[in-house]
Amino acid sequence: MARHLLTLDSLGRDGIRQTLEIAARIKSRGGMTRDALAGGRVGLLFDKPSTRTRVSFEAAIWGLGMLPIALRSDELQIGRGETIADTARVLSRYLSAFVIRTFEQSRVEELARYATIPIINALTDDHHPCQALADVMTLQEEFKELAGLRLAFVGDGNNVCHSLIQAAGHMGFTLAISTPPGYEPNSEIVAAAQANCRVNGGGIELGHDVRAAVRGADAVYTDVWASMGQEKEREERARVFAGYRVDGALMALAAPRAIFLHCLPAHRGDEVTDEVMDGPQSRVWDEAENRWYTEQALLYLLITGDVDGERLG
Repeated sequence: MARHLLTLDSLGRDGIRQTLEIAARIKSRGGMTRDALAGGRVGLLFDKPSTRTRVSFEAAIWGLGMLPIALRSDELQIGRGETIADTARVLSRYLSAFVIRTFEQSRVEELARYATIPIINALTDDHHPCQALADVMTLQEEFKELAGLRLAFVGDGNNVCHSLIQAAGHMGFTLAISTPPGYEPNSEIVAAAQANCRVNGGGIELGHDVRAAVRGADAVYTDVWASMGQEKEREERARVFAGYRVDGALMALAAPRAIFLHCLPAHRGDEVTDEVMDGPQSRVWDEAENRWYTEQALLYLLITGDVDGERLG
């Protein structure tokens, strides 16, 4: 089992499968495994606003019987010049794991370099692996098998898109990405995932024709057009992405039993319409709930290394 979760590649195919299996066991018990890691302590540092990630992680930590300790950069000595390396060394003496939601991917990687406890990436500008785990769990619950599925991602080639690309590479489904020109995902992340697809099946498709990406898809996924830190670009992005809105007409091009996914928060009327968000094809609330179970599984596996879930009973 991996030591840290920096990107979804940290887990790989086997680690993702193990996480999903443990998550399913935890969900079958209503999310309560209070004796599994009783007495543990997990630090949470959030440099970006959060609803689902913050609440789901605190609930996951409590669900495993551990203490969540919420931190802020301006309350730590790291905000006054202490190095990331020294912070990682000290926190490793107090905590069982450390969860961080921040801007630079390099900050998470530096923490992991010096920490002796698991470091979990709860979102950076480049990756959102915890979200992708919940997404894959939701797809698996709906379709049972991931191999052979076609997931269409419509919108910005952002951090969520990058993690879904890595998920497709490891789990053998096809990810058809449609973005406006100039908003494509990172080419190195795409190339690495395509190499994994040659081993595991599936594929990564890139294009700008939103209808071509969605046609026949088993699931349609979108995200906000302007992510955190891009607020000044909101007006320009609204113009550029106007043709990438997921509405009823676009969903009608997907497979008959296709579902709709969104990592949330949603800007209704921009990237998605109410009829889709609140319609029968939407699985966004199941997807959000699955953050709780996948994060419990992730914490459990990274802290214990127990891929068989023996402590869960």
